[in-house]
Amino acid sequence: MAIIVVAHNEEAHIAAKLRTCLAQDYAADRLRVIIAADGSADRTKAIVEAFGHARVQLLAFPARRGKAACLNDAVAACSEEVLVFTDARQALDPGSVRSLVESLADPAIGAVSGELIFVCEDMGPFAQGVDAYWRYEKFIRQREALVHSAPGVTGALYAIRRSCYRPIPDRTILDDVAIPMQAVRAGYRVVFDSRAVAYDKPSQTPAQEKLRKVRTLAGNYQLIFMMPWLLLPIKNPIFLQYVSHKLLRLLAPFAMLAVLVLNAFLIRGSVFYSALMAAQVLCYTLVLAAARSPSLRNWRLVKLGSAFLLLNWYAVLGLVRFLSDRDAHLWQVNPGKASEQVSG
Repeated sequence: MAIIVVAHNEEAHIAAKLRTCLAQDYAADRLRVIIAADGSADRTKAIVEAFGHARVQLLAFPARRGKAACLNDAVAACSEEVLVFTDARQALDPGSVRSLVESLADPAIGAVSGELIFVCEDMGPFAQGVDAYWRYEKFIRQREALVHSAPGVTGALYAIRRSCYRPIPDRTILDDVAIPMQAVRAGYRVVFDSRAVAYDKPSQTPAQEKLRKVRTLAGNYQLIFMMPWLLLPIKNPIFLQYVSHKLLRLLAPFAMLAVLVLNAFLIRGSVFYSALMAAQVLCYTLVLAAARSPSLRNWRLVKLGSAFLLLNWYAVLGLVRFLSDRDAHLWQVNPGKASEQVSG
């Protein structure tokens, strides 16, 4: 099997990544690590070359093209039956690769997602909120996989059968949705294995989380146009999971706006619609006030409301980024925030 890591200017993490990959509890003669350096201008390539390990291969690409293009080229250079994709900054549990391979022993399974766990010595209130949301997201994915398949995997760590891999467009933002959904379309299941663990730090500030969320949501818009069959029940075996998990998340802010506008037209002479409008105005007012009032922000319901509205605002910004940013597929390396690939 082959572990593939796409890295752009990852000199701070690449040596540790190589060590965690080579330390896997898996037969050494059956494991190869491929580092695809995506136009790195720092010491990433030099560090990999200096490692001098027989089971480590460097694919150095002179120009930066993005993760999807590098994955396509790296996979083309592989003959292994199982491919494991992982990002540069996360440490892996020693048994992660073995667990992923064991899951793929079931011939009905085409791809398997590992689990990303956030660890931080000083996890502040915001980071705790990010961690709580991510736990909720993982809970949903686990249940979806029990029904049939999850409509996406954890970009930080997942595996796929070589026979299930199909090249994806170079500008794909969410490889961790596009790649496994191809396996689903081919009739395979995509499952979740909590034994395969990658470790990372959560976003520490709203600004950091905003960058990640907006990029992820832009990628979800992109997939609708790039893979329109996702919206066809006869083509998408997990159509209901995809719509409920991915599509409704994108439609929510526009549905909320439509409800508010329609409510304004229906309010005259109706106690019910007057009460509904008052409830909406109260919710929006509390969330806006909480932005300026630390004490109000500590209320649990206000916290939940703020998080919900922020996510929907990010969905709008994600659409703007998808429509306006030709380089949305290029991720940013920022030591202060979690990987942009934690969630499809």
